[in-house]
Amino acid sequence: MSWAAVLVLGAGTYLMRLAGIVLRDRLSVPERVERYLDLAATALLVALVATATLTEGGGFAGWARPAGVLVGAVAAWRRVPFVLVVVLAAGTAAGLRVLGVP
Repeated sequence: MSWAAVLVLGAGTYLMRLAGIVLRDRLSVPERVERYLDLAATALLVALVATATLTEGGGFAGWARPAGVLVGAVAAWRRVPFVLVVVLAAGTAAGLRVLGVP
């Protein structure tokens, strides 16, 4: 990727963020649409997590990774400190792989 492309993408990102700040008070979105936008953001996040958890190279990633994500999700839900959440999730996946679980 060339420097020109990096600069153009960086400027575009900055301008989109600035537009959000500038237009915040000028645009009004109906409450129903705002609710759907919140739901869409949640659905997108869930889809990204599911894809990253379950697939690798176009196929199933195996059972160790989803188990690690599940342990991390439960730890985060129980409000365990973030560093420990990451260690628990990675440790679970690594431990299962050591035991031969794909």
